[in-house]
Amino acid sequence: MRMVLKAKIPVEAGNEAIRNGTLSKIIENVSAALKPEASYFTSDEGDRTAFFYFDMQDSSQLPVCCEPFFLDLNAKVTVQPVMNADDVLKGMRDLQGGS
Repeated sequence: MRMVLKAKIPVEAGNEAIRNGTLSKIIENVSAALKPEASYFTSDEGDRTAFFYFDMQDSSQLPVCCEPFFLDLNAKVTVQPVMNADDVLKGMRDLQGGS
């Protein structure tokens, strides 16, 4: 199932992770584990924020992708299902009884 992981990293924890080199390592490790179809990085309400769009094969992937953000960056993490345009259109056709 296609999912989005959002990791919102507090400023001080992010600053320290940049200074000690762990931020880039965490991003590399999470990216290697998830093999996301897309990753985006921005700020949200003043915090560094990362978005990873990936295909979740099994719920056991959650600790691998979430815990580094919790443990090393004190981040707020959310994971939720998402759809692309093709998924929405398929769902609408299914809803309307078509194929």
